[in-house]
Amino acid sequence: MENQPYLSVIVPAYKEGERIGRNLLEIEKYLSQKNFDYEVLVVVDGSPDNTAEIARNYSAQIRNLRVIDNSGNHGKGYVVRQGLLEANGKLRLFMDADGSTSITHLDKFLPEFKKGYDVVIGSRDVEGAFIQIHQPKHREMMGNVGNWLIRIVLGLWKYPDTQCGFKMLTSKAAEEIAGRMVVDRFGFDFELIILAKKLRFNIKQMPVRWLNEEGSTVGLTGPNGFIQVLIDLFKTKLRLMTGKYNTRPVK
Repeated sequence: MENQPYLSVIVPAYKEGERIGRNLLEIEKYLSQKNFDYEVLVVVDGSPDNTAEIARNYSAQIRNLRVIDNSGNHGKGYVVRQGLLEANGKLRLFMDADGSTSITHLDKFLPEFKKGYDVVIGSRDVEGAFIQIHQPKHREMMGNVGNWLIRIVLGLWKYPDTQCGFKMLTSKAAEEIAGRMVVDRFGFDFELIILAKKLRFNIKQMPVRWLNEEGSTVGLTGPNGFIQVLIDLFKTKLRLMTGKYNTRPVK
């Protein structure tokens, strides 16, 4: 591809009209100081507010900004998958629209790709991680239970935090993995990791500094709820067992 950017930053967004601008400006401030080409993709998940319009209003301030506005709500997994496949960068990062994990973590993530890693994921539960502002206790408890179930069901013993929304992939890994992903909601994170593992991509976990931002749509029930994540977990396991993913190693 001619003029292929080195980095694509993918920002999935839903009801982020009040804070998307702040995060986009932080991303631009950081990337504008780097000596590589980049693009920023905001993928809006059928948001009922003006998230897409506000993001477009920053096009004069954010270099190579693209906004993909889906007409319907599909889920975070759907728009992350869409962004990974629509992106053009040699490296592709997706991060939360609320900025709970800062773009400045790239200072430590980028060198890992020169060491031969294909997928680098942020973790709040490995040595060196720091949670600046915690989630409410009930959500932390659900998260801890969910993480243990994910590790047991999928055999991801080495990954104490599959759900951190800061993950980075090479273009090849992004296309091979996202092209197989089918989970539309929050279960997509563990689906991405298990597919990366099955396809024998080299994965590295990196500690992050994380702070909880209010406004999460995560609860017990509903399309983004804890129960739905568990349903998607067992469906993912079934797809793996029945060969639905076609995980013959690509390397």
